[in-house]
Amino acid sequence: MGSSYRTPLLDLFRRGEVPADVRLIAARGTLAPRAHEQLALLVFLTADPDEQIAAAAKETIDRIPPDSLAAFLARHDVPDDVGEFFRQRGMEPGAAPADQCDEPLVVASEDETSSADSRPSSEPEKDADQEATAQRLSKLTVGDRIKRAMLGTREERCILIRDVNRMVAAAVLSSPKVSEADIEVFARMGNVSEDVLRTIGNSRAWTKRYTVVSSLALNPKTPIAVSLGLVGRLIERDLKAIARDRNMQEPLRAAARRLLTTHTDERRK
Repeated sequence: MGSSYRTPLLDLFRRGEVPADVRLIAARGTLAPRAHEQLALLVFLTADPDEQIAAAAKETIDRIPPDSLAAFLARHDVPDDVGEFFRQRGMEPGAAPADQCDEPLVVASEDETSSADSRPSSEPEKDADQEATAQRLSKLTVGDRIKRAMLGTREERCILIRDVNRMVAAAVLSSPKVSEADIEVFARMGNVSEDVLRTIGNSRAWTKRYTVVSSLALNPKTPIAVSLGLVGRLIERDLKAIARDRNMQEPLRAAARRLLTTHTDERRK
């Protein structure tokens, strides 16, 4: 079952790229920090081919307080397929919609949320430096790194966006805490995966900012298909930088040179 609500992490679930242990964690309601994402994941996982995961998702849905669920379903931004899922099960939207707060609708039990790192995300970072933070994060399971990617500090996100596990990096991009300034930093990084740069480049919301567009286009690690789609939006200064940079792929440099020639011809007219 698909959903019109999309995040990078949800897309991995829908493409079948998430292992069973992480799907089980999600089915217990522990991964998603937003109501929309939590509900979309739970609805999706009720049809999981693993009976244990499907049963866990259904049990988690059953634990959602009926009044909270009805109020949430009354919101105008609930995806049609999620609303239809509950209507088929006799749950109709409430008379009054919930407010725009997007806190999870159900909280996992204490034993399900316990981990090697269960500190609240609001707790100040106490590690002496980034290396210590990276070492601590490296000792966590994939599920716990996903949780930190979603709910952790900015320093943790900047480390986890480089995680070799694509689910962890996708969780960073799906975090409600990730800011446009974070995305700009990620777009400049040369040590993130191409998947991260592709996801940023394919997001209309993030590429509305020129700084994100230019950071991606000037990053040699960005997939060429993404860079070529953005080069036409660059100002002359950045086009010149690409045309001169031998680290850039030749098709991109050629496109930059053509645009510079066009700009020169237009000024002469």
